[in-house]
Amino acid sequence: EIQDIRVSGSKLFSQNDVVSNSSLKFPIRLIFVKTNLLEKELKQNLSLKNVSVNRELFPFGLKVHIKTRIPIAYGERILNDKKIFGFIDKNGIFINKQNVDEKNLNKLTIEVFGWEEKFKKILSEIFIAIENYELEIVKISFSYDGFITIEEKDLNTILLGFKTNLIKFQLQIISKLKKEFKKNNFSEKIDIIDLTDPN
Repeated sequence: EIQDIRVSGSKLFSQNDVVSNSSLKFPIRLIFVKTNLLEKELKQNLSLKNVSVNRELFPFGLKVHIKTRIPIAYGERILNDKKIFGFIDKNGIFINKQNVDEKNLNKLTIEVFGWEEKFKKILSEIFIAIENYELEIVKISFSYDGFITIEEKDLNTILLGFKTNLIKFQLQIISKLKKEFKKNNFSEKIDIIDLTDPN
């Protein structure tokens, strides 16, 4: 029975969410519930950081413990020619809007456009650099063909291009430019910095 599902760890998700985002069908005997499959489906479908599903005899039922992802940026992706708005966590994972706790949203200053699964690692690298180098990146854009452009509060538009293997090097250069900017108080406005070929 659906009421035998106990969800803990987050108030965002109900028993119905567990059922509608998994292959769980009632009636089913507890012994036949595939907990590993259920965990995998829920983690994927609800953009969760972690989920554990346990069968319990007392009180009888399924215990579903959920750990949600914490958003650090607004996100936008295109799916079947439709724009979908959501959020992105520090690992570059896209989180659907309905799977985010509202209380985590007031401090977000970064926007990501054109998110795709294949950009997770690059985003993660950029987020690490933002923290380590104290960069104030406010916008990260991926064009449909994978060209990366970022916007930094002081340095404005920075073209990174297609070469994702250069991202760490490019971010180090941006960090140096940012330090120079702060030290020298440039009076001239910077328009575009092209780092597509930084060597």
